[in-house]
Amino acid sequence: MTDATLETIDGRPALRFERTLPHPVERVWRAVSVPAELERWMPATVGWTPAKGETFESYGATLEVTEAAAPHRLAWTYAGQPHGFELTAQEGGCRLVFTHVLDDRASSAQTATGWHAYLSRLDRHLAGGYLSEEEAHQGWAETHERYAERFGVDPAPGRRFAESLRAGRQ
Repeated sequence: MTDATLETIDGRPALRFERTLPHPVERVWRAVSVPAELERWMPATVGWTPAKGETFESYGATLEVTEAAAPHRLAWTYAGQPHGFELTAQEGGCRLVFTHVLDDRASSAQTATGWHAYLSRLDRHLAGGYLSEEEAHQGWAETHERYAERFGVDPAPGRRFAESLRAGRQ
């Protein structure tokens, strides 16, 4: 799996993941837009259509669908942070680009590590399998350290976050 890059969109830090998937665009669209499929790999799901203008409350923040152009583009904001999938047909499958615009660069390694794990779950789901959250997060520490170094950010907040999760499971 390829790593995320850290870019700038509208003056804000943005994570960008790009994957080449051996599945048709329509299949990948269903995986990123249909609630029953999202629940197999996404960290939190909503019962959306999805349609532009739909809003939901989730974990104390608002999610608003800002674009839904099946089967190529799905975008939303969550807690003021834009997210989006762009799907493009290519020979042998689909090119998926996922972006997440952040509020601050300091959280980039931690957030990239989380999306890295969830996109690995998407890969497995599209292949007809299932990868649990626990399995997907194995290696979290190593992945996080790699992103922190690559992005030039302090790894301590992500380390504390991971430790708090481990403590909560015990």
